[in-house]
Amino acid sequence: MNKTVNQKAWFLVLPVLLLVAFSAVIPLMTVVNYSVQDTFGQNQFFWAGLAWFEEMLASERMWNALWRQMMFSGIILVIQVPLGIFVALNMPKSGAWSTVCLVLMSLPLLIPWNVVGTIWQIFGRVDIGLLGYTLDALGLEYNYTQDTLDAWVTLIVMDVWHWTSLVALLAFAGLKSIPDAYYQAAKIDQASRWKVFRYIELPKMSGVLTIAILLRFMDSFKIYTEPFVVTGGGPGNATTLLSIDLVKMALGQFDLGPAAAFSIMYFLVILLVSWVFYTVMTNLDKQEG
Repeated sequence: MNKTVNQKAWFLVLPVLLLVAFSAVIPLMTVVNYSVQDTFGQNQFFWAGLAWFEEMLASERMWNALWRQMMFSGIILVIQVPLGIFVALNMPKSGAWSTVCLVLMSLPLLIPWNVVGTIWQIFGRVDIGLLGYTLDALGLEYNYTQDTLDAWVTLIVMDVWHWTSLVALLAFAGLKSIPDAYYQAAKIDQASRWKVFRYIELPKMSGVLTIAILLRFMDSFKIYTEPFVVTGGGPGNATTLLSIDLVKMALGQFDLGPAAAFSIMYFLVILLVSWVFYTVMTNLDKQEG
């Protein structure tokens, strides 16, 4: 018996495909075009081949920015994932307090990125900022605009304050999906709190934690607005992450060819590391299952 296949459903997704092509593919092709050509203005282009990619791979500036970016994302994940799980485990599971906690945890996520940067820029100032003024009153030297360590601590604390809620909410959703029968069985077996977490809660949260880690890595790896508003990449180049260095190259120096090659390699690094994260965590999840 021949089965009739109706292909008319493709017309329903056609607007989405066109929107994606217009908003993503076409700009990407423009970047690829700039990455293999050179221009001296007046819309005149000259073939450069892979020269810009070779220049970027040999650039100490790019590798230093990549190292700073990897260090920032690594620190963020090491802090935010355990902290988010800890917060989720200690949140009320039901009732009015649960609702209050969910609303409070959601508030930092609703604040625009540039506003977050402005808040912490003012908050950390020694003359008018509560944090800077308090530390100065306690006799602690703190100046995120001149001291490298202070700048890094400020950016990390700011990002932890802004995004730990996302990990906590995802982990809380994973905990809420665990049936009460699991906890009742653990209570009958007199399992310790650690064993309940290790063998019941953590495996059940593995799916949402995979999503949380991927989201936080990708977002932290391409962060731009908050550190640019707070430190501008300083002091010196201490907090010049990949995104800030790329914008300086493209808009500040107007080196479109190197910037285009830089951005493509930037994209490929994010894609590669995200794929590695996803593959490793999925395999671990299968082994535990």
